[in-house]
Amino acid sequence: MTILNDSIADYLEYCKYRKRLDAKTLKAYRIDLEQYVNYLKKISESYSKDNLDKYITLLHKQYKPKTVKRKLASLKAFFHYMEYKEILSENPFSKLDIRFREAKLLPKTIPFHSIQTFLSTLYIQKEQAASAYQFRCCLRDIAVIELLFATGMRISELCSLKPSDIDFESKRILIYGKGAKERILHIGNPEVLSALSVYQNAFRDDIAACGYFFVNRLRRKLSDQSVRYMIVHYAKLAGIEQHLTPHMFRHSFATLLLEQDVDIRYIQKMLGHSSISTTEIYTHVSSGKQKDILFHRHPRNFMRVNGG
Repeated sequence: MTILNDSIADYLEYCKYRKRLDAKTLKAYRIDLEQYVNYLKKISESYSKDNLDKYITLLHKQYKPKTVKRKLASLKAFFHYMEYKEILSENPFSKLDIRFREAKLLPKTIPFHSIQTFLSTLYIQKEQAASAYQFRCCLRDIAVIELLFATGMRISELCSLKPSDIDFESKRILIYGKGAKERILHIGNPEVLSALSVYQNAFRDDIAACGYFFVNRLRRKLSDQSVRYMIVHYAKLAGIEQHLTPHMFRHSFATLLLEQDVDIRYIQKMLGHSSISTTEIYTHVSSGKQKDILFHRHPRNFMRVNGG
């Protein structure tokens, strides 16, 4: 086991410095690999093909398909590294069939009218703020939600933004996505730009002290959990019964753009998807566009049938 533990430590260091993977990915890799080591300890055997096969079956019994897929990807990448370093003469994954059907869950979106109500509630709360502290919080919360919906960025990407990532002059924002991939998006709506600018001016000292664009009351980096709580809070004030999450703004961004006839490949780039197949799931939830096509554009609407 000592050799295996040493190899895992070397591999994680390789992922951090050579592959430049982010902290969240490294943490997931560490958890998945340590789980496999603990399994091997229980059976007191080496990492052979048969043991790996049994372990995969165990994962399927304990976890949902999406989690199994991630854990297998972690293991497969590690064994590939072991083979590359010639620690293993043969990769046990090479003769294993790990393909399985994974249910495709349609992304949950927020209806257009609900987003409008949500944003209106934010601005009303700002106007009705009972104290300077509440007013400042509203300025930040408005900037957060406006940016989430304007760009479709992930919540982790938003919370990791640095002040230098937003260029107000060119109206562009630099986003650091998964796998250390960068993408640039333009912010075309003047109200969104204004919300960001007003927030920045109000929190200038806090931002400088923190180093991140979005800060909490302790002048520290705003957390994912704080944004989740914020969204639930305003949804309740807005009378929206649907449970809202930060990622639903991303899903809504993509779906509503599709319904505006935006090419899916542009949406792919804006979302930072490496594969078009990931983006294509939004074509299944674009019900508003489907309704418009079938009600108004279907060829049957232009046919005159005798005797009908």
